[in-house]
Amino acid sequence: MKSSNFEGVKVAMKQDRSGYILTLSIHPDEVPEEILRDFVGARYQVVMVRIGEDEMPFNRNNLRNPVQLAGILCKDPMFCNFLVEMGEIQEESEDVVVKWLRAKLGVLSRSELKDNREAAQQLFEINEAFTEWKHLNA
Repeated sequence: MKSSNFEGVKVAMKQDRSGYILTLSIHPDEVPEEILRDFVGARYQVVMVRIGEDEMPFNRNNLRNPVQLAGILCKDPMFCNFLVEMGEIQEESEDVVVKWLRAKLGVLSRSELKDNREAAQQLFEINEAFTEWKHLNA
């Protein structure tokens, strides 16, 4: 069994009744020939690692930029599920999560997390609880 290795860039994501559809842009020189030859509908086992600015794997668990972390958490459907299960919110939507997080941290905008150490620390604690919850519910 031969595996394919290439770099792709996420350009779109949508959902239909059968699941999520991820669209990647692959440079023409990197498209594996076997993927080009496979029929539409062929199934693959996929392993993906996000690459950071330093060309190294991006580790979300070690994320220490509170502004970036807040943005990532608010878009994460699992974080939304976590908040619902913890009884913090009732409606599963990104807008509800954003409003909850701002109220919880006492900020009007994510950008305030750059200078508000207390709110940033509280965000990191929320993320730790979320990470523990993910491990228990995986």
